[in-house]
Amino acid sequence: MRSTLTGANATCGSSTKRDGLAQLALIRRQELDGFVEGLFSGAEELDLPTKASAALDTLGEVRAMIAGVHEVAIDPSKPAELSDIATTMKHLRELTRITEIEINRVVLDCTRARRQMIGSASNPGPMRH
Repeated sequence: MRSTLTGANATCGSSTKRDGLAQLALIRRQELDGFVEGLFSGAEELDLPTKASAALDTLGEVRAMIAGVHEVAIDPSKPAELSDIATTMKHLRELTRITEIEINRVVLDCTRARRQMIGSASNPGPMRH
């Protein structure tokens, strides 16, 4: 069943929920931007392990979706029914869960690769005479 937006109270409720959706999407997008900026630390490109690279690709796709949610939510010319806002909030929570998993995957894979690199550099092998 769809809620229709009629009357001052419905408009006010929708506007508040829409603002909340826009704010949450903006925060999630900024979190993703901050993670990627921190990971790259000013570099244009990085040589990442395979799993980390794939996870970063997924994060890029999620970021694009979240940015799209934000753009629609801040555009008052776009229709927004309460049920649509609620559904989008549910999807945003799911995207947040995916983001957490993928960020964890990047961190773990990069940590694993770094440990292997440090381990192989500190252990040059047996000495030969």
